[in-house]
Amino acid sequence: MAPTGDITIGKLLMAEYDRVKEEQKTRIGFRDNLLYVTLAAMVTVLFGAAQAHRAELLLALPVATCVLGWTYLANDQKISAIGRYVRTDLGPRLGDLAGEPGSPFGWEATHRSDSRRKQRKIIQCVVDLIPFGAVPLAALVAFWLYGAGGFWPVAASLVELAAVAALAAQIVVYAESAP
Repeated sequence: MAPTGDITIGKLLMAEYDRVKEEQKTRIGFRDNLLYVTLAAMVTVLFGAAQAHRAELLLALPVATCVLGWTYLANDQKISAIGRYVRTDLGPRLGDLAGEPGSPFGWEATHRSDSRRKQRKIIQCVVDLIPFGAVPLAALVAFWLYGAGGFWPVAASLVELAAVAALAAQIVVYAESAP
């Protein structure tokens, strides 16, 4: 067993801070890349459906955007949870150990106190709703207008509509606009 003389609560908390911030950074990169993957999937499906003149191929778009959107949303929620944990738990514990009230990580709170934060978060919510809500909805409408129909494709489109609506609702619910 290794000697424990060099281990302190402060060092452990700083190590935890480094790890959660690294996880947050990794998740931010992954989340942001999901938008590029979503755009590529949209172009691929739309181009394929147009080239083949088959509206039923549009049904692949809501499936792809829902899977990517749920992954985007899950990562975004974890990114926010890490920030909240650092602001409300880890930071204040480190501040207490240092003999200073509050968190020593001022940026964790400062960047959230901008007077335009709520406006930016609303705009970001709308931007997120475009690839994960509006575009798949438009694909469904195009399928309903131009598709060959049939029971199973229409049934699948209605299930997809429910999934797109559920994802859009969750994007709105998780849009964090409070400081």
